[in-house]
Amino acid sequence: MVDVLQSKRDSSRFQILVEIAANQPNVRQKEVADRLGVTPQAISEYIKDLVADGLVISDGRMRYRITKEGVEWLLESAAELKRYARFVMEEIISHVSVWGAIADEDLEEGETVSLEMRDGLLYAGRREGESATGVTIAEARAGEDVGISNLKGLISLTEGKITVCKVPRVQMGGSRNVNLAALTNLISNGKMVGALGIESLVALRKVGREPDVFFGAKESAVESAFHGVSSVIICVDEQVPNLMGRLEAEGLKYELVDLTAS
Repeated sequence: MVDVLQSKRDSSRFQILVEIAANQPNVRQKEVADRLGVTPQAISEYIKDLVADGLVISDGRMRYRITKEGVEWLLESAAELKRYARFVMEEIISHVSVWGAIADEDLEEGETVSLEMRDGLLYAGRREGESATGVTIAEARAGEDVGISNLKGLISLTEGKITVCKVPRVQMGGSRNVNLAALTNLISNGKMVGALGIESLVALRKVGREPDVFFGAKESAVESAFHGVSSVIICVDEQVPNLMGRLEAEGLKYELVDLTAS
């Protein structure tokens, strides 16, 4: 669950900031209260807190503007909501009746099992302490796919981390100008490895590694992160801005590493 949905306070702050950003500077507290269906007094208290936190400024004449910090908080919260909505639409609604999972052990039909996400895949077993449970619709042997219904609780999922490794284009030396020792170290932790550009592919081959993904590496990194899988994307320098723009549009966090040999 995203932070902005976990408390009425954060939800109200988010909605008020949206209204101020959309109508600044000529926005009145009564107008915001009418739109949100709360009292002007409540809006006044929220705005006082927003001003105190540096998310909103006032010129003293009941005219409000959202600050740079307010915009950043709003964008971060909106990105979290976007990711949560994507999860609901793609992972909940589209599979609301039966989920597919991998059986951790031999399971019987009608058995209540715990659910866990590992390496981007859903597993069902008899583990204790998991926050999500379901009921098997058929028997399954360990390692087989099994249908799960009557899902209860939330499946814990930590967003995957993305490391973008920039390598020079062929005009600037290409794979011959890559710090291969640093590249070897970055891909040694078992993360999914993708390559964008011939220079990236050849650099990986020089350290004895074929990429897990070459065609569609950008989208693979996005989908993997949403499913909790971290990745390292080796990217030729001229494609880095496009890749970063894609990740930022999805609200995903990433680290940029320059592998150009010094």
